[in-house]
Amino acid sequence: MDIRKVFGLNMRRVRLAADLSQEAAAEIIGVGRAHAGSMERGQQNVTILIIWQVAQAFGCRAADLLDEAAARTFAASLTTTKAPRKRRRVSR
Repeated sequence: MDIRKVFGLNMRRVRLAADLSQEAAAEIIGVGRAHAGSMERGQQNVTILIIWQVAQAFGCRAADLLDEAAARTFAASLTTTKAPRKRRRVSR
């Protein structure tokens, strides 16, 4: 698994365990919400400093954020079904 994806899944796992929104977590970490979201999706190359800040913010070890087994377990627990989207009314 790509290390960015591993980090992102673990970041999301510890954020949800802390019962924080992405916005609240981003504020604690010191990044924007969009940046935090892209980190969770594995779309950002994060620095060691960011890994450290995330670990400090969530009270975990930096190594916990790079644990591939934990990321795989968390990914398997996620549901892939989404609620159906509401249809938009088209005005004529």
